[in-house]
Amino acid sequence: MSETQEYAAHIVDLLDSFGPCEARRMFGGYGIFHQGLMFALIADNNLYLKADDETRELFSAEGCEAFSYYKKEKEYRLSYYLAPEDFFEDPDACLRWARLAFDAALRNPNKKNKRREA
Repeated sequence: MSETQEYAAHIVDLLDSFGPCEARRMFGGYGIFHQGLMFALIADNNLYLKADDETRELFSAEGCEAFSYYKKEKEYRLSYYLAPEDFFEDPDACLRWARLAFDAALRNPNKKNKRREA
């Protein structure tokens, strides 16, 4: 099992109290799904949680940066933010952040993640 696979399995284990979650390989990382909706992603062994207009400020207040990538020398940012440290340290915080991310996914179920140029 690769390091990334192990990390994805660890994240799914952390989310056990949230409900059944599944890690699916995609683009060299993993998408984390609950009830068929992707609400988190793993890239470069970092966990990013879905955010939207209602939750983005909560992530920013924790100092969490948005997931971004470069394509043809342009930076694109997605509406996924690094999980705060307390997600990994406190089961109640893990559950709270997971719910916030899943709620953001629920509010945006049919839209594809729009890329925003930085």
